[in-house]
Amino acid sequence: AATKLASAEKLMYFCTDQLGLEQDFEQKQMPDGKLLVDGFLLCVDVSRGMNRNFDEQLKFVSNLYNQLAKTKKPVVVVLTKCDEGVERYIRDAHAFALGKKNLQVVETSARSNVNVDLAFSTLVQLVDKSRGKTKIIPYFEALKQQSQQIAAAKDKYEWLVSRIVKSHNETWANVSRKMQPSPEYQDYVYLEGTPKAKKLFLQHVHRLKQEHIERRRKAYLALLPQAFDALIPDLDEIDHLGRGKVEKLLEGKPDFLKWFVVLEETPWDATSHVDNVENERIPFDLMETQPACELYEAHLEKLRNERKRAEMRRAFRENLETSPFVTPGKPWEEARSFIMNEDFYMWLEESVYMDIYSKHQKQIIDKAKEEFQELLLEYSELFYELELDAKPSKEKMGVIQDVLGEEQRFKALQKLQAERDALILKHIHFVYHPTKETCPSCPGCVDSKIEQLLSSRFIRPSERNQKNLLLDSNIDRINLVILGKDGLARELANEIRALCTNDDKYVIEGKMYELSLRPIEGNVRLPVNAFQTPTFQPHGCLCLYNSKESLSYVVESIEKSRESTIGRRDNHLVHLPLTLILVNKRGDPSGETLHSLIQQGQQIASKLQCVFLDPASAGIGYGRNINEKQISQVLKGLLDSKRNLNLVSSTSSIKDLADVELRIVMCLMCGDPFNADDVLLPILQAQSYRPSPCGGGAGGSVLV
Repeated sequence: AATKLASAEKLMYFCTDQLGLEQDFEQKQMPDGKLLVDGFLLCVDVSRGMNRNFDEQLKFVSNLYNQLAKTKKPVVVVLTKCDEGVERYIRDAHAFALGKKNLQVVETSARSNVNVDLAFSTLVQLVDKSRGKTKIIPYFEALKQQSQQIAAAKDKYEWLVSRIVKSHNETWANVSRKMQPSPEYQDYVYLEGTPKAKKLFLQHVHRLKQEHIERRRKAYLALLPQAFDALIPDLDEIDHLGRGKVEKLLEGKPDFLKWFVVLEETPWDATSHVDNVENERIPFDLMETQPACELYEAHLEKLRNERKRAEMRRAFRENLETSPFVTPGKPWEEARSFIMNEDFYMWLEESVYMDIYSKHQKQIIDKAKEEFQELLLEYSELFYELELDAKPSKEKMGVIQDVLGEEQRFKALQKLQAERDALILKHIHFVYHPTKETCPSCPGCVDSKIEQLLSSRFIRPSERNQKNLLLDSNIDRINLVILGKDGLARELANEIRALCTNDDKYVIEGKMYELSLRPIEGNVRLPVNAFQTPTFQPHGCLCLYNSKESLSYVVESIEKSRESTIGRRDNHLVHLPLTLILVNKRGDPSGETLHSLIQQGQQIASKLQCVFLDPASAGIGYGRNINEKQISQVLKGLLDSKRNLNLVSSTSSIKDLADVELRIVMCLMCGDPFNADDVLLPILQAQSYRPSPCGGGAGGSVLV
């Protein structure tokens, strides 16, 4: 039969998530009048309430039960708030149920979600006898089981989050949408609710962010010592400065922005810079942290130690130079006790001192051998009585040693007797066979040096005449090198060829010139990328760049090309006319990048002493930006330089001197500290010279 309720027009149910927000959720109210009821859950609060007497509550519950019993419907006593339950209240509630026809009691906690489902399933079983009897589990046992279940679900959910969320920039809305189909997510949300699932997600994201920040911090701190070495390598500059002044000093360094970045907001780990992985520069506010201060102190201590070690090395070398106990050939073991002290061992390893000692020994041994060689030359009469190709006898060697024995230069090699005897024998061999091979200064014999010098400098007259003819025949030809990286040279070469006639002729001021282009984009030290070949002698070079990398390539290539011609007679590449051109990037007509490239290009042009053209002036672009008038101006300038060069190289004064034969005799002694190149350079730079058919002997050389 239907039961009339006194709760008409009240909400049938609500949850804590809806408190204060009831209007935002679907509302379902109790019907008016009678309602069909199959059973009752009689709830008893067993927690300690404020201003509430449990005995009175239990009396109220007893009266309520008496009313429910009249309906003949099943009743289950539900003890609520058992997570805060008072033990006496729970016992009294069980006693009450036991006295009322043995009512079934379920201990629950809605907050912990323990046995809530069990209360309803127990009532359902009493209503429907066909269902199996439900086993009622005490609260603490059920709480233990649920805790284990929640722990297992939490582990699976955390595994799911760690598998899906790899970045600390992920959002809950995006990730929860991905996880909804997963049973790990569903089970945990069912047991603990969405707020706790979100909380675990946020904890995981926070952990990822902290790990990311720590990785960046370690990378910055690892780079910081290199920045100190590059910017403040001088101890005198920073030894007595405080931290604030050191930071000011760093900011004033030219390469400061290469190593550091100054952020508008601080600290760095709370800004977007933490996610800018492409920018490896160190946030300057990191200098305020304790680890950075410790690294600076370590850098300072390293510089001080390096200075002290350098002072120890210098003091040790001075000790070697002034010590009378260090003689040529004396082993380290014998000299160590005389020259070492405790301070030396405190700062450097013994291996360092041994290396310094070995280098010092080499110097004094070489010097002693040179002085002994001078001694042998001074006593040359001792060797005149020897037979040709005959080795001196023991008696003769004894006589030589007796005569030289009182000389200090002889005694200096006392510990190197074998080498001293070898020098005597070599000197005897040189006296009777004076050649380059037996020269005491070999391989520094002047004869050998002169031969090497002439072979590298001398140009046969036939070759020189052939080169002059080549210059004359190319009077209407322009050979142009185009230097660029990543396709710049080839692209500009194709655009210039498009402006030429079918037979590669270019019109300049109404006259046809044969234009030969040589685009270069690789290593200029390789023959395939050389500026000059047997069939191509450049008259000028266009250098293209559109980035820092391509500008660096141009500078390196020019320097390599000039270095390769140093010391050669045909070193006209050193004075090759250059034009540096900024090729404007498509889609980037202006901006800070372009302004920076222009400034760098102007600096490089000043360094290379060449013309600089940029897109803002009368310059050259490529592709559709090319201007034929501008190309003509550049080629005309190269043509004028080429004509001036031909004019200088064909003056009448040089032609008049070409047939004059001037014979010069020089005597250069082996071992002379003056370089033979410096003596012969004025002669070798002359337009016409030839080596004498007669050579000099060892110990000197003749040039005609």
